[in-house]
Amino acid sequence: MNNNDIKIYENEIQSLEEEIKMLTEEYECSLHGSFAYSDGEIMKAMKSFKGKSQEDLRHYEFSPDLKTQLDFLESDLFFMMKFTGICFTHCSRKPVEKSTGGTRTTHKYRLSGNCHSVSFQLEFQLMEENQAKEEDVHIKQCNKNVSAVVTDLSIVIESDKYLDLSKLVSRVEESGNLLLFFKCLSYFTEWCDHRKRTLTHFKNKYPDVVVLPEGSSGDYMILRSPNLPGLELMIVWKIHVDEEGNVTPVLDLLNKIPMSVVEANKFASDAPHCFRSLLHVLGIQACIETLIKSLCNDK
Repeated sequence: MNNNDIKIYENEIQSLEEEIKMLTEEYECSLHGSFAYSDGEIMKAMKSFKGKSQEDLRHYEFSPDLKTQLDFLESDLFFMMKFTGICFTHCSRKPVEKSTGGTRTTHKYRLSGNCHSVSFQLEFQLMEENQAKEEDVHIKQCNKNVSAVVTDLSIVIESDKYLDLSKLVSRVEESGNLLLFFKCLSYFTEWCDHRKRTLTHFKNKYPDVVVLPEGSSGDYMILRSPNLPGLELMIVWKIHVDEEGNVTPVLDLLNKIPMSVVEANKFASDAPHCFRSLLHVLGIQACIETLIKSLCNDK
């Protein structure tokens, strides 16, 4: 067995190890209800959630039965986990301050959990101020107006490879906008999982062409021409997060053409421009598929 055969088997073993790791992570996430669900399952959950009658909601709001309230809360939490992919594994609350009369309270929260393959930890203080109409007790409970302010927010993402997400975390810590953080985290991790599945798919389908130097969790793939030795194309797949928390996949194509390969110029010189144009027409997966087939057929 020569060195080339050994290298091929090593690459195949690495690819299988990455796939096993990915499937293990997906299985563990599914046990906590944080794995991505199909559109049909989400729509079913939404219909179930919206199907609660106003009478049921009023019964929950005023019911002294803790079991009834717990059932409603668990149902809402289950729906949110399905819809966002966010699963909380730990939550603690500690009272910090309470004003005279109990109209203003401050608690310190600690939360930890995961969203798809990304784990997070949060620590913050929440000041709540109750403003209610001075009427009888029953109406006072119905018209309670609560304002809440988040302060001293600290967020830890257990990964150092998500640079764009880290930049957003810094902005969120300054503003205390927890809704922005969780919304962005849900979209960002969903795109990360989609990228991982896509890279794994093409590596398994075209093992002689596709190379993943950083594994399926990386943000780029290399395509090597089987007909023109030395010709390589690199697809870079970043996930950009802007200041408003909008998440956008950004793909680009870079080429490496050896000076001795004159024929490669005909194929690769316009490849980056054509790749960006095809992305808007075909979408990510079909565009990559077209590029690989063109590379394999080029002689």
